[in-house]
Amino acid sequence: MPSVKRLLRASVAGAPVVVRQRRDQDEAPGRPRHLAIIMDGNGRWAALRGLSRTRGHQAGVLALPRVVDTALEEGIEHLSLFFFSTENWNRPRAEVAALMRLTAQLADVFRGYGERGVRLRWLGSEARLPRATLTALRRAEDDTRDNRAMTLAFCFNHGGREEIARAATSLARASADGALDPGLIDEALFTRHLPHADLPDIDMLVRTSGEQRISNFMLWRAAYAELFFVDTLWPDFTGEELRALLTAFGARKRRFGAGVGPV
Repeated sequence: MPSVKRLLRASVAGAPVVVRQRRDQDEAPGRPRHLAIIMDGNGRWAALRGLSRTRGHQAGVLALPRVVDTALEEGIEHLSLFFFSTENWNRPRAEVAALMRLTAQLADVFRGYGERGVRLRWLGSEARLPRATLTALRRAEDDTRDNRAMTLAFCFNHGGREEIARAATSLARASADGALDPGLIDEALFTRHLPHADLPDIDMLVRTSGEQRISNFMLWRAAYAELFFVDTLWPDFTGEELRALLTAFGARKRRFGAGVGPV
């Protein structure tokens, strides 16, 4: 897949370096602080063109810079992208192997966003990952850890239930060691035991391809996310479509369980 790597590098390097200054949420309440996207539809995109699923994933990767650039321009503070789930290991072995190679290349290329102030973080499990993929993800995290223009959370080998189970295990161990009174466990404490606990709750969750489910994605953080399901297949998703969805988000009234109007 070297052609994909070259195209990605050209896209990342060719984008403007200047990014819009992050807007204070009090000044821009209509913008999500944390935007998450389930990037779905690569396989169907390829099938419609008589191509292999691997070619669909390659096309999906090439769509990433359009979305990352738009999020930067719009002042999004946190962007989470769901690329590979813990359930995706059930796919054909050749497809999984291709995704592992593609991810190693992608992590390496996206280190180029570090020059634009983007911090890359990986959310997922180390279980079953090839050494080259794991090394590339860790290296991208290390090289961009001090950046603050935007956090790009790359969700690879990620599962919402697995995250919650890890947090529960951590709390159970602390309790068994006598370092924690289990009676003090509340939502805030539980959140602090999640991987990357400083990542805020999702404000806006987009899924492409027409499917209307969240597929075990960031279950804890998505509790009050505004959901947007669009028919566009991921490789065809554009920055302009993302901007339209951000405008639609701004028109929604977020109540977090509170009522509206007289009782």
